[in-house]
Amino acid sequence: MKKGKILLVGFGPGSKEDMTYRAREAIASADVVIGYSTYIKLVEDLLDGKEVIRKGMTEEIDRCVEAYEQAKLGKVVAVVSSGDIGIYGMAGPAYEVLFQSGWKPGDDIAVEVVTGSTALSACASLVGAPLTHDFCSISLSDLLTPWPVIANRLEAAARADFVVALYNPKSGRRAQQIVEAQHIMLQFRKPDTPVAIVKSAYRKRQSILMVRLDEMADCDIGMLSTVLIGNSSTFLRENLMITPRGYANKYDSITGETREGENAGRSLSMGLMGWKSCVRSYMRDAASQSLQQLANHFDVHLEEILSAISEGNANDAAGEFSAVPAGNVAPMLDEVRSWGRLRAVVRSGNAVSELILSGIDLNLCGDRLNVENEHFHLHIDWNRVARAWLVRRGDKGCGVYFIDSHGDAVFKLLLTRQDSAFDISAEQQFNRAWSAQGGTQLPEVVYE
Repeated sequence: MKKGKILLVGFGPGSKEDMTYRAREAIASADVVIGYSTYIKLVEDLLDGKEVIRKGMTEEIDRCVEAYEQAKLGKVVAVVSSGDIGIYGMAGPAYEVLFQSGWKPGDDIAVEVVTGSTALSACASLVGAPLTHDFCSISLSDLLTPWPVIANRLEAAARADFVVALYNPKSGRRAQQIVEAQHIMLQFRKPDTPVAIVKSAYRKRQSILMVRLDEMADCDIGMLSTVLIGNSSTFLRENLMITPRGYANKYDSITGETREGENAGRSLSMGLMGWKSCVRSYMRDAASQSLQQLANHFDVHLEEILSAISEGNANDAAGEFSAVPAGNVAPMLDEVRSWGRLRAVVRSGNAVSELILSGIDLNLCGDRLNVENEHFHLHIDWNRVARAWLVRRGDKGCGVYFIDSHGDAVFKLLLTRQDSAFDISAEQQFNRAWSAQGGTQLPEVVYE
């Protein structure tokens, strides 16, 4: 028997001019063409003499099963889809059905994915150049994906300043998702962030609407729409949506001289190998800022700032700050308990609590760190604590920062000062802990 073949064909936006030669060739070679009825209509002129199997909107798995059954009969089967069949398309479920049926690459049925221009790139080409820098795509369809997962992805993309393409933004039954997406994006993007809403790109009913982010949810949006949301640098000019490539970070203008401290063809001074030195330089000039303020300024986790401080040296110091990782957190907590009077600073969301306590008020009990005396009871989830850092700020402050797995502070324990000085015994113990962790030499503390 003739070996069967399944061709998973993405034919682009739907216009003949935007269909690849390989997609046309694949459809031409097929005995059977399977697809959603709307997709079949878009390629009808290529289907003469072929067996055509039309399926409904929600019958994706049926299409895959049908393709497998037809291929087992030795037929060449083309499963067609608009855009790129591997992006929110039929390629994934087709492979899932095949694997579930026991198929393996190299079996009698060959499988090939034929790529096509996806809605993301097709829509972008109509509105300018919105995808010139980092971008991501997120589907708002909650038919198969839980909404909390979608919301988390929206928040992560918005916070990370990606240009965002929204697929499946709205339907007759799903009208609220685009509103929720707008609400999430507005927490991190300015209201006037450019948005392009492209419907039926390169088809007869094509429409393009350029709006602000705070206007987006009120627009005419449907399942044939793709929504492109700009990042913090995206701009509109002459009704074109442009996301700069980033040349302004290195050059005075796109055709100008290289900025001071930058080199053509080399990583930025704020690149991987240099950005921590930039942090230390900033800290020398912004001596009054706290570590958390510095983390907010650079939009990084607190531990990144601590790491930048620890990598400094005499010629490239972080102002008054010095820091060293403290190794195992439990022994460090035991160490701190002997330091006497302490100031505890505990972060919970946007709230910060400060407490004066004695080291002996700290008691680790299973998964909880209990901080208890006659004035207060505080319980900290010890499972959140992943690492500890010893930190000193000249003669103004020293203590231990307990950090979670993301690099954010859970709490910190600081030596207190009386009459503008630390308790000598506590400071000596801090310095011994510092040296034990490999920290650079600190000034010797002596009794008078």
